[in-house]
Amino acid sequence: MTDKIILPEHIGIIMDGNGRWAKKRGLPRNMGHKKGAEVFVDISKYCKELGIKWLTVYAFSTENWKRPKEEVDGVMNLMRDYLKNMKKAANEQVAVRFIGDKTPFDADLRAMMEEAENADVGEVITTVQIALNYGGRDEIVHAVKEIAKDIAEGRLSAEDITEDTVSARLYSGTPEADLIIRPSGEERLSNFLLWESAYSEFVFMNVLWPDFTRADLDAAIEEYSKRNRRFGGV
Repeated sequence: MTDKIILPEHIGIIMDGNGRWAKKRGLPRNMGHKKGAEVFVDISKYCKELGIKWLTVYAFSTENWKRPKEEVDGVMNLMRDYLKNMKKAANEQVAVRFIGDKTPFDADLRAMMEEAENADVGEVITTVQIALNYGGRDEIVHAVKEIAKDIAEGRLSAEDITEDTVSARLYSGTPEADLIIRPSGEERLSNFLLWESAYSEFVFMNVLWPDFTRADLDAAIEEYSKRNRRFGGV
């Protein structure tokens, strides 16, 4: 990357194409998820090296429960493996958070998530948010319910509701996404960061997630750097 590159503060990635990657190779879908998980770990490390402050990845949506049980169980076990490996990698300056409704997950996985979120990783350079059982609409509904509860209990009045009121009650609580990347050739958000992507730049790439490389991330950031972000202005 050249010195003129403008780094986004917050990158969102829809990690798409694991199943198609496996099918092309005559492998079970879970092998695609395994390879995709390896790519996620490497891209997370690269974001830290670049100095990206926030990385949010779409790992498992509220709709993904409809997939075969074997596939869902495989994704959950990959998450367990990731969290176990995290414990061995202390002080790597990468903090981890999980966004979405955690209640459907097994108790051991919820405990591992909480332990990872509370781990001492040293001076944080990058915070990685993993969206699990996450949906953008569900996130907004969650925020609305929190606001309604505050109004009912007298902590807030309807007249005081602003965009900041909603933002503060989202799962993430992060700055809005500057850049959203979707590999795999698909060109849609699929219910990802709906509120946080109001002024995001989108880069769609014709590469399946398990084949995604650091060079692909460089290319997406370079494309982002060329965009003129006016935020509704002139």
